[in-house]
Amino acid sequence: MQNKGAYYLTTAIAYTSGKPHIGNNYEIVLADSIARFKRKEGYDVFFQTGTDEHGQKIELKAEEIGVTPKEFVDQVAGIIQGMCDMLNISYDKFIRTTDEAHEKQVQKIFKRFYDQGDIYKGAYEGMYCTPCESFWTESQLVDGKCPDCGREVKPAKEEAYFFRMSKYADRLIQHINEHPEFIQPTSRKNEMMNNFLLPGLQDLCVSRTTFKWGIPVDFDDKHVVYVWLDALSNYITGIGYDADGNSSEQYKKLWPADLHLIGKDIIRFHTIYWPIFLMALGEPLPKQIFGHPWLMMNGGKMSKSKGNVIYVDDLADFFGVDAVRYYMLHEMPYENDGNATWELIAERTNTDLANTLGNLVNRTVSMSNKYFGGVVSDKRAEDASVDGDLKAVVTGAYAKVTEKMTAMRVADALTEIFGIFKRCNKYIDETEPWVLAKDEAKADRLSTVLYNLVEGIVIGASLLQPFMPETAEKIAGQLNTKLRDFDELETFGKYPNGNRVTETPEILFARLDKKDVEKREQEVAAALAADTAEKQEESDSNVIDLEVKPEISYDDFAKLQFQVGEIISCEAVPKSKKLLCSQVRIGSQVKQIVSGIKAYYSPEEMVGKKVMVLVNLKPATLAGVVSEGMLLCAEDAEGRLALMKPEKEMPAGAEIC
Repeated sequence: MQNKGAYYLTTAIAYTSGKPHIGNNYEIVLADSIARFKRKEGYDVFFQTGTDEHGQKIELKAEEIGVTPKEFVDQVAGIIQGMCDMLNISYDKFIRTTDEAHEKQVQKIFKRFYDQGDIYKGAYEGMYCTPCESFWTESQLVDGKCPDCGREVKPAKEEAYFFRMSKYADRLIQHINEHPEFIQPTSRKNEMMNNFLLPGLQDLCVSRTTFKWGIPVDFDDKHVVYVWLDALSNYITGIGYDADGNSSEQYKKLWPADLHLIGKDIIRFHTIYWPIFLMALGEPLPKQIFGHPWLMMNGGKMSKSKGNVIYVDDLADFFGVDAVRYYMLHEMPYENDGNATWELIAERTNTDLANTLGNLVNRTVSMSNKYFGGVVSDKRAEDASVDGDLKAVVTGAYAKVTEKMTAMRVADALTEIFGIFKRCNKYIDETEPWVLAKDEAKADRLSTVLYNLVEGIVIGASLLQPFMPETAEKIAGQLNTKLRDFDELETFGKYPNGNRVTETPEILFARLDKKDVEKREQEVAAALAADTAEKQEESDSNVIDLEVKPEISYDDFAKLQFQVGEIISCEAVPKSKKLLCSQVRIGSQVKQIVSGIKAYYSPEEMVGKKVMVLVNLKPATLAGVVSEGMLLCAEDAEGRLALMKPEKEMPAGAEIC
């Protein structure tokens, strides 16, 4: 194929909060089919995907299981990249937002925005959704919950930096109006214009102070860059963008992106915030942003919290990778949500893959071996009406498939390809090779029929390669030929005359028994339920329920005085196996406090700790030593103690209220 120039394609980067389900995997398979198709069209494709690895949600998850956030995201990123490889994804770069080069550029971008006056410091107060890492006003909530994910929100207030969205809003509206192809499908464009842009944009929170797992704002270390400014920037940092003006040759070659492929749930971030960030940087906008629909399960959005998820590795293990790829690509409508169940995948595997495609290849190879010892020859014994229609369908498919792919109608493109295989099957019924084989005088006609079938299958498999790469290669292997470039697909008759097919044809897709499918589905569901129950049990075992004491009044509580104390010295109490005696600075005074924590802390490691102290407890004598207060501790089910310490740095004497 003639080189048609560079083509830069991206997916949204996967959030590393856990293992992705098939709904998450759909996007990467869709992108891969587009990337492979464009390569076969002659484009120099660069396909980037990766992982989004910062944010409060990850910080909390890491804390829950007792690892650092970096250890947590390393593990999950490995799972996500492994699933990409398992699905045969032909990405050129797998970016991680913890990559040093990315983090450095995000800091530069943030500082540049601040220096330009696009970013200012303020305070944010609103309802916050931790899973989505988004603030919402009361009016934006749906039934009091997050409008994106439907989960609980909590009131939050914090100092933050804000981006002046309104400064660029009119420019973005003009761009969208002048470039109707910019946001697709059109319904997504209308949603963004009518719901967000035209009513007026609010300034966007672009930093956080309530957690630490993020890229630090290098000129204000209390702040980390908010996840969306961080994550969205990957599309340029991954290809060598430099905010100081020293961008790489690769960046100059590839940007602006030809296609951002994203889920409809994050289209606002990509079609409003991201273009405005680019405008502020003085960079061109991507050529197209396509918001694909969701892959649902039994009509509901897949959610781990709901327990209605299907994992692609479970499906691939049973159906095969290409069968899963085919289902995801063929069953997703252009604009509306699709549906995935074990039963539906099995049904599609049996009808399209086993019956239409697999049976066609197997019959053709088997008949070639049976009647001609595997040799395929075009004897030019034509039946103009029958053969002519077959050839017209086969050679006309490429233009139709290209038209569908250009319009991002991938499912329709696959339908056109399978139209070739269906026409070949019809051709077998029309020509009846088994009847021709009974008459020696019709041997040349039989040979031509089989040649036409092989040629049709090769062209169909060559078109199928971007969508089902392993299957296409297997077909080519059985026919002892190579898959063709796209510029050869409108010519019929390129299969080498006298070539020999394999003697041992492989069943590409076996028909599946409904009972076997149901059994496997139940096994997988049971394993998932058991894993969930185990995790819940672990979670439950990590809580302690105490007998509830009688209620007290606020006045009773107000009598207790709690302050932060700093331990300045500590020693073991003589003749005691349990007690430590600490000198604790509380404001300008020092109190002596005896605590039964010797089994859990050495005197040396106590020094310097900031602790929580009950300071107005009546003095008591323990093992002959006066104690003037109490250090607060927590106790687990085994009776182990841990000192209670302030979450953030606090001065000695700070009131605990």
